[in-house]
Amino acid sequence: MIESYQNRYRSLFDFVALDDFTPYKSLKGIVRVEKLLIEGGRALKGTVKISGAKNSAVALIPATILADSPVTIECLPDISDVELLKGLLEDIGGKVTINDCEMTVDPSNMVSTPLPSGRVKKLRASYYLMGAMLGKFKQATIGLPGGCYLGPRPIDQHIKGFEALGAVVTNEQGAIHLRAEKLVGARIYLDVVSVGATINIMLAAVLAEGRTVIENAAKEPEIIDVATLLTNMGAIIKGAGTDVIRIDGVPYLHGCRHTIIPDRIEAGTYIIAAAAAGEGVIIDNVIPQHLESLTAKLREMGVEIETSDDQVFVPKSYGLKPVDIKTLVYPGFATDLQQPFTSLLSRANGTAVVTDTIYSARFKHIDELRRMNASIKVESSSAIISGPVQLHGAKVKASDLRAGAALVVAGLMAEGVTEITGLEHIDRGYTCLVEKLSGLGARIWREKMTVEEIEELESM
Repeated sequence: MIESYQNRYRSLFDFVALDDFTPYKSLKGIVRVEKLLIEGGRALKGTVKISGAKNSAVALIPATILADSPVTIECLPDISDVELLKGLLEDIGGKVTINDCEMTVDPSNMVSTPLPSGRVKKLRASYYLMGAMLGKFKQATIGLPGGCYLGPRPIDQHIKGFEALGAVVTNEQGAIHLRAEKLVGARIYLDVVSVGATINIMLAAVLAEGRTVIENAAKEPEIIDVATLLTNMGAIIKGAGTDVIRIDGVPYLHGCRHTIIPDRIEAGTYIIAAAAAGEGVIIDNVIPQHLESLTAKLREMGVEIETSDDQVFVPKSYGLKPVDIKTLVYPGFATDLQQPFTSLLSRANGTAVVTDTIYSARFKHIDELRRMNASIKVESSSAIISGPVQLHGAKVKASDLRAGAALVVAGLMAEGVTEITGLEHIDRGYTCLVEKLSGLGARIWREKMTVEEIEELESM
C-alpha cells in the first residue's frame, strides 16, 4: 500500500524523502504537503528585512569544497536549496553545521564521491559541484541538474569551459563524468552570457595551473560575491563584475569567513508586493544599486520609491500606469522578477507587454493568474496584460519558484482567499515568507493538504 501510494504521487512528493510516508489510510489530515492561503485586500505596512541571496548561496556552498580548512558563511537564507546542498556536501564527506543562518563547512575529509542522482536532481545549482569537485579532485561524477523547468537550459558553456581547462567530459547513463590529469589555465569565450557557466569555470580555474581568462562573462552581483569568497580563501581573481574575468591559479585555498550579499530577487519581490498592496513599506538590508532596473520601471508606473544606503521605501501607490518590460542579463531587468511584476501590471490602467528574452517558457503562471480574473494573453515570448482588473481569490498552483512569487503578489491584491499549492517551489527561494508578510499585516498562513485535495491537485 505504501509503495503504490508513493508511486502514484511521486511527482508531488519527490522533494520529500520517501521513507517519511505513512500508509494511505492514515494520511488524511497529516500529509506533509501543504498549501498556502492568502486573504487578500489587507494593506501591507511596516518593515521587512531581506535575507542572504539564494543565487549566491547555492554557488558559495559548493565553493567551500575547494578549501583545505573550515569555511563559514554568514547570513545564509533559510531555504530548502541550502538544506539539499548541505546534504550533498555531507555525502562526499564534509562536516557541515548550521546555526542561526550561519553555515560552517569543514572540507578536510571530503573525497570525490559520485553523485549521480538523488538530491542532485532536485536543484538546478547542483551543477556547481562539477566545477568545485573538478577543481579540487580533478574528477567528478554528477547527475544532470534539476530545479524549476523554465524551458531548455543547456550546460554546454560549462562543459566548453571545463574542456578548455583540460578536462575530459562524458555523459554516461544520465550523469556527467569529468576527469583531468591536471587543469591548465586557458582563454575561454562564452558564446552566450551565462551566470552558471561563469561561476562554474571560476570554481574549476582557481586551482588550475596558470592564468584563465573568461570573456563575455556574466556581470551579476552574485558573481562578485563568489569571487569575494574565493579571494578571501586565497584565490587571485580580477575583473569580477565586468565581462572579462582573469584568474591566476594557486596551489591551494584556505578557510575563511564570508557574509552573503542581500537577495536582490527577494528584495524585488517585496518591493513589487508593496507597490501592489502596500501603504508604506520599508524593505531593509538591500543594495539599491542591484535593484535599479526594477525601481526605474516602478517609477515609470508612478510609484514614488525612495532609496537610502541599505533601504528602499515604497509608499502607497495610486493610478498606476502601464509599462513594457524586456528581461535582459544584468544590469537589465531580471528574468526572476518578470513573473511577480506581471501580477502587479494587472493593476495598471492600460495595456503592457512583458517580453522574456532569457527564458521564453517562463509564462506558466499566466494560466493561474487567469483563474484569478487576470486579463493576459501570451504571444511567443511575450505576455500582454490588460488592466486594471480586480483579481479574485482562487485555487492555483505554483509551477516554479518565481511563478509562486507571482501568485503570492496576486493573492495579496485579490478579493477573497487564494489557495496556492506547489509550495516546494516557493520554499526553494524565500526565507520565512509567511512570517515576513504577516509582519507587514498580510493575512497569510499554511495548511496541510488532505488526501482528497492531493488527488484533486494531481488531476489538474
